[in-house]
Amino acid sequence: MKRVLPVLIAIMMLLGLAACGGSAPSNADTPSEATGSSNSARTDADTTAAPDAAQNGNQTAAAGGKVLVVVFSATGTTKGVAEKIAALENADLYEIKAAQEYTSDDLNWHDSASRTTVEQNDKSARPGIGSESVSLAGYEKIYIGYPIWWGEEPRIMDTFVESYSFDGITMIPFCTSSSSGIGRSGQNLADLAKTGNWLDGQRFSGSESEAELQDWIDSLQ
Repeated sequence: MKRVLPVLIAIMMLLGLAACGGSAPSNADTPSEATGSSNSARTDADTTAAPDAAQNGNQTAAAGGKVLVVVFSATGTTKGVAEKIAALENADLYEIKAAQEYTSDDLNWHDSASRTTVEQNDKSARPGIGSESVSLAGYEKIYIGYPIWWGEEPRIMDTFVESYSFDGITMIPFCTSSSSGIGRSGQNLADLAKTGNWLDGQRFSGSESEAELQDWIDSLQ
């Protein structure tokens, strides 16, 4: 018995050591589980943060504002330029349409009795707008385009600017003409609007490329 007892004690000690050695992998898994928990925590944090990030993005967009291109175009030339600007600026486009559409006879500048000649000779003329009104909420910059008629903006543009408030909005006039410059048309609109931060306008022929228009847009920064 005296010999067997030490042997039994030795066996019991070996079994105890083996049991301790077997628990090591479980302990080793703990950091992995902790890492997993940590990853899970980061994922939850990212998920939780996502709405905030989206809100911040919306706030930035709201703070930066939107861009609108307003255009009146009796023949489509000015509208073509406006569409290019809208595409380059990722802007909304609003077309001013006359309540009574202009015909080719109306646009005959050789006829002193034509509708446009009569309107342009009467600074108080205010042709009606047929398109639905537009909300300017959220816009920080508006490009406003029109053809040059008799050296000035069409009177329907006067109707438009007198119908809205442009407080806090940067206004950028542009026009199309085969030969005449923008003249005082931009200043005329600014004087009639009485609101908005009006920049100097630019005249285009109507055939400008996107690259040329982009250069002009960049020059406004």
